[in-house]
Amino acid sequence: MHTPLTQTTIAAIATPPGRGGVGVIRLSGPKAYAIAEALTQKPLDKPRYAGFRYFYDAFGEVMDEGLAICFPNPHSFTGEDVVELQGHGGPVIQNALLARLFELGAIAAKAGEFSMRAFENGKMDLVQAEAIADLIDATSQAAARSAVRSLQGAFSNKVNAVLEQLIHLRLHVEAAIDFPEEEIDFLADGKILALLEGVQKSVGAVQQSARQGQLLREGLQVVIAGKPNAGKSSLLNALAGVDRAIVTDIAGTTRDVLHEKISLNGLPMTLTDTAGLRETGDVVEKEGIRRAIKEIENADLLLLVYDLSQGEDPLQLAQNYFAEHIDAKRLILIANKCDLTDQAAELSDVQGFRHVTVSAKQETGVHALIDTITAHAGFQPEEDTFIARTRHLDAMKRTQAYLAEAHEQLTVYQAGELVAESLRLAQNVLGEITGDFSADDLLGEIFGSFCIGK
Repeated sequence: MHTPLTQTTIAAIATPPGRGGVGVIRLSGPKAYAIAEALTQKPLDKPRYAGFRYFYDAFGEVMDEGLAICFPNPHSFTGEDVVELQGHGGPVIQNALLARLFELGAIAAKAGEFSMRAFENGKMDLVQAEAIADLIDATSQAAARSAVRSLQGAFSNKVNAVLEQLIHLRLHVEAAIDFPEEEIDFLADGKILALLEGVQKSVGAVQQSARQGQLLREGLQVVIAGKPNAGKSSLLNALAGVDRAIVTDIAGTTRDVLHEKISLNGLPMTLTDTAGLRETGDVVEKEGIRRAIKEIENADLLLLVYDLSQGEDPLQLAQNYFAEHIDAKRLILIANKCDLTDQAAELSDVQGFRHVTVSAKQETGVHALIDTITAHAGFQPEEDTFIARTRHLDAMKRTQAYLAEAHEQLTVYQAGELVAESLRLAQNVLGEITGDFSADDLLGEIFGSFCIGK
């Protein structure tokens, strides 16, 4: 972990670029108060009280007017002295004020540096810091609520509870090693095994909740594919609830990919309509099909649409165009245009693949399809779901691997020292989630993705 950055005072515009009624500039560091008082030529009011101030340039001329609020350390966002200056929200005046703060001794804050200082000063752990960025970037109300729960410590508390279990287990194993004449009996009496399996179960439970949080944060890349005139664009419009894609009876209408960000049953996703798959001599259509195949390769979930009234074989179509990507875990077969047949909308399985019959034009069976998509993705949000990232799932996966090693060393070889080493590594990896054990390059990568001023 870094040494707290107390020697410099940073400043940044905290409001989005553009014009607005109010623009906020933040200062944090040991000279925050002195710099703000030099700017306003007046002492600051008592902590957390907004005081009206004029903001002066180097020649004593008024640049702007607004409010100044101070937050003394350690009771501030960063744990340092913090001042917020609220002036008018024009980009020219905001940048002029920021330049004046630099003249008075502040330096430009890097992306995420305020949050990084809060982390380094013990105001929050790494999960909570990430939750700030996730809350800002949330694309649905469910994702925003989950980010708030992570910010309030829901995810961290679960991880810390598992860490306590793991530390308790390590104490028992270390005790066995400290008394070598009793080690075999101690390791074989069943208590350590029960504790170890309890930790494995706890990690698995947190892992499952984190998968839901990852889906909320990152969403799904869902691609609609099929032959021309199968009804792909109509399906996108039905799922999106708006007429985003052009729908005609002319084959090959869609020649490029069309992306639409939507939320189905609370699950955010990017829905992609693609060019119809067929053999063609048209250069433009060929390029559209090439792009369609590329989208198919990168999809989290593929909706293969075919015309039920034409008696087509969707699996044969998939075999012809993307055989290497046929996977029941990421492919749903959609029989469209049931309104042109005697077949009703229904759910079924075809050779192990989920199969949904719909009429995209009439929107028959679309709600059942939505339920199928979210269930197929494994999305089952709970009231206490917290936001999670890919790195969190990776850390828990590696933790489980070390716990599995410890289980083998315990049950097969009864090798106490090897069990202890595997448990130590598991604790270190699990601690990466909250920042107890984090490399500097990981911290730089995480906070570097934040916006300036946060």
